[in-house]
Amino acid sequence: MPRDREHFILQGRGRAQVFKAKGGGSPKRPSDVADRAAHAHALLQALDHLSNVAAVNRPGLYLEVKGRPGEVMATSGLNASGLTLLSVEPATANEQPSRATVFASQNGISKLRQKIEDFREKNRTKKDGSEGRPFHADLVQSIGAIVEAGLRALWRSPNQKFPEGDGARPWEIWLDKATAVQFIAGAPEYGVVISTDRLEFPEDIVVIGTSTGEAMALAVRRLGGVRALAAPTVTADYFDALEIEEQVDWLDDVVGRTTFHDGADINYVTLLDRGVSRAHPLIAPALAVADRHAADSAWGFEDHVGHGTQLAGLALFGDLTAALQTMNPIHVRHRLESAKIIPDAGHNPHHLLGAVTRDGINAAEVTGDRRRTFTMASTTEDDTPHDGAPTSWSSEIDQLTSGVSGEKKIKRLLLVSAGNTNQDQFANDDYLTVCDYPDHEVESPAHAWNAICVGAYTEKNVLPAGEFGAPLAPVGDLAPSSRTASWSSHWPLKPDIVFEGGNWLVDGAPPPMKHPALSLLTTDHQFPQRAFTTTGETSGATALAARAVTELWSDYPDLWPETVRALFVSSARWTPQMRSHLPVNPAKGDYAPLFKRYGYGVPDLKRARRSASNALTLVVQDTITPYRKADKSSPQHVHNEMKVFQLPWPVAELRKLVDAPASLRVALSTFIEPNPSEPARGSKFRYASHNLRFKLNRPNESGATFLARISKTAEQPDEPILEEDDKWTFGRNRRDVGSLHIDELVCPASDLARRNLIAVHPVAGWWKTKTIPDPENRNARFALIVEIDAGETNAELYAEVQAMIENLNVIATSV
Repeated sequence: MPRDREHFILQGRGRAQVFKAKGGGSPKRPSDVADRAAHAHALLQALDHLSNVAAVNRPGLYLEVKGRPGEVMATSGLNASGLTLLSVEPATANEQPSRATVFASQNGISKLRQKIEDFREKNRTKKDGSEGRPFHADLVQSIGAIVEAGLRALWRSPNQKFPEGDGARPWEIWLDKATAVQFIAGAPEYGVVISTDRLEFPEDIVVIGTSTGEAMALAVRRLGGVRALAAPTVTADYFDALEIEEQVDWLDDVVGRTTFHDGADINYVTLLDRGVSRAHPLIAPALAVADRHAADSAWGFEDHVGHGTQLAGLALFGDLTAALQTMNPIHVRHRLESAKIIPDAGHNPHHLLGAVTRDGINAAEVTGDRRRTFTMASTTEDDTPHDGAPTSWSSEIDQLTSGVSGEKKIKRLLLVSAGNTNQDQFANDDYLTVCDYPDHEVESPAHAWNAICVGAYTEKNVLPAGEFGAPLAPVGDLAPSSRTASWSSHWPLKPDIVFEGGNWLVDGAPPPMKHPALSLLTTDHQFPQRAFTTTGETSGATALAARAVTELWSDYPDLWPETVRALFVSSARWTPQMRSHLPVNPAKGDYAPLFKRYGYGVPDLKRARRSASNALTLVVQDTITPYRKADKSSPQHVHNEMKVFQLPWPVAELRKLVDAPASLRVALSTFIEPNPSEPARGSKFRYASHNLRFKLNRPNESGATFLARISKTAEQPDEPILEEDDKWTFGRNRRDVGSLHIDELVCPASDLARRNLIAVHPVAGWWKTKTIPDPENRNARFALIVEIDAGETNAELYAEVQAMIENLNVIATSV
């Protein structure tokens, strides 16, 4: 595994002021002293009227440099000494002068001023000693005017596509790679919503931002880093509406740019769905004939409905809208398996859904041991409302993931969709209230403890030109199709994460409708009759999540499924739009609606994969024996051990930061074995085989005091938890549910330097009951993810930890 910068794995719009040079021509001879001086004076006046970069704390200015009519402008001097040439528009036949767009730092403006002054005052000396041309004559004589540029100077699409009016519109933003992170992070403050999609080129990063023109101009002026603006590229409906011959042309291009990887140690996405059609050229190279299966041997393997093939395309390529519009090579680093669990006709009997899922998994695993991401976008509303309590299907999912069910007794990574809302119940506004209705509760088995439940959000808001109507959901918020949790405590937080699931169109009388332009583009099962189709909702979101988590696992093949789940989910964050539903200073309880809708938010693979110099991630994989036998007088077994980790904290670097804020995020993941019997349904402590918690020592809390506090907490009764003022953001009522616990805190860096002990300890579970004769023989695996981030500082956290990592001290201590 690559170790460099990896995880430590422990086994404004400006008002244009124009100053033009006097006269219609430029000075041709050095003897034209008066014209030369007047020309230079006009340009220097123009510079004097530009904004003072230093005074307004801006990284630089965007300049529009105009040429002289009928002349070629010399632009080489506009790309040096703090000047970055962004674009050049040549002169036109109707005598419109050439124009260049330049980004100038304060130093660049000073250097440009010096060049103009040198042109006015100094002449070069020829070899024979005679007086030559003025300094920088080619550059300065060719400049007709200098103004502070507006957005149109950065526009690279056809002029007629430039956004008009006061409404928010999508913009394609080309960013300088070196400063892209700062623009993306700062843009929301100025009202520019940045989507999660990224295109990366050798010198640019391209994103989509949604804002008014005024907001975009302000962000560009204040933040800098924007190299160009353009009209967003075409939406999925463009490709979906093409005739088959045109679709095939686009298809051939994608196939020609794609490399399908193979090998004995490759990861698989195993789709538990309606089958997958291999005829499609984008699927066949990744799906072997022998890797199509069915839960019932009497069923065929083909996809006669289209759902499975749609998910297959998303699981391999993501939203094909992006892939079709770039020329970049595509590398598919994982393969597909298909296990049909839904027959072509009719439906499975409800009481057999868990068994059919198990049979589908067994059929796939017959082919041999592989790292599989089991992906299921089939749910049922027949069990709702369940209020988060276990159902037979969700309990079997927990058994399959924990390894106590299935022909092979192995841990499994499994993703399941949250289920879709009833479109007919929506009006044309206040859609979030409808999504939060109890009858739009997350469907079974998506509330299983060990599975990653995937809901949907949307960044889709671009409609074809002239299209009537408007998107229902704002950018960055819940997709209208996504169900939410009806419970806020006791049972696990669901969904765990959200991915793109498309938007709906409001175009008149309700209900809102689906629209191809607001959907995901993927593969069609009817190939060669059709190559592409559109899909979305939580099914599409789940397939996208499967692709992302499988790519992560491919980077770290030695990680356990529990660890991959923790790393993936912990990387998620709420979008600015999601966070807009919070009060200004949220209390712990204010986060409940966000968890019920979005889980932990949208995963970020870059965050999940790497550590930076001022941020790092520690990953622990370990086992624990939670309980041991008690004496005969005790009504139940007792706690056996906890694991205490002395973290290799970068103390020196954190202390240098003093009161600068540093953030800590902890994730603890384990797979429980379920006990869904009726007496256990009312208690999370009796449903799960074991329950684990994490604790961090407080500043100046000694090791002995820390251990005593944990021992007392471990014996807590089976009752609601009282919140404590422990500085954690989400708190124990949000955190200590289910089998995946995540929380974060922000504190002064110097305080964090003194919080270097973290413990994993058991609380009650059904393994602790006297019905288990040998609790000391029952071990539980767990993964612990610890992230620290010093934000935009120059701290070298990574380097200090790297020097300490081999001395990490792991202590097993009796409770």
